[in-house]
Amino acid sequence: MLKQTVFQGILERGMVGIVRADSPEAAVQIAEACIAGGVTALEVAFTTPDTLGVLRTLRERHGQDVLLGAGTVLDPETARAAILAGAQFIISPGVNVDTIAVCQRYQVLAMPGAMTPTEIVTALQAGADIVKVFPAEMFGPAYIKALRAPLPHAPLMPTGGVTVENLGEWFANGAIAVGIGGSLSGPGAKGDYAAVTSRAREFVAQMAAVRK
Repeated sequence: MLKQTVFQGILERGMVGIVRADSPEAAVQIAEACIAGGVTALEVAFTTPDTLGVLRTLRERHGQDVLLGAGTVLDPETARAAILAGAQFIISPGVNVDTIAVCQRYQVLAMPGAMTPTEIVTALQAGADIVKVFPAEMFGPAYIKALRAPLPHAPLMPTGGVTVENLGEWFANGAIAVGIGGSLSGPGAKGDYAAVTSRAREFVAQMAAVRK
């Protein structure tokens, strides 16, 4: 799938669900629960055991129907391994220009994490496609609006603290998409995958309302 198509797919969905688990089996279950609820852009965090195996499993099961990325990617070696396992986008907690370069080499979306204007500009200059504003809960939706004033061209995806209740605020303040972690997949840590699916449906419904 072309990078531009993946970028457009994330814009259309408006959200990336974060999958993080203590075992690969649980990660796959959480991902499947999210997909069942309609959240079809997913980041599998590299804090999960056998992340590469999880990526391969999900790619084999869902093909191009699910946008699949790797998260918590700290270096270019990990990025390349994830890309070879089927990741279509690479998300990092910080800015590593070598990781961004690998993504550009393979025409995969680079989505580094940044918080300050300096970090965001550094990421964009290095070739970032979307900047993950993290940890967004430290300042809230108003911070996105503040960043957009001097950086109206920056494609920002706040991650951290996004809930069904405040979803619309992030977009009203200039986000192009959001990353959703515990408020979506949290029940999966206790094996309650039905609750993950229910929450996914709530997010999808609220996103439709926000888009109206």
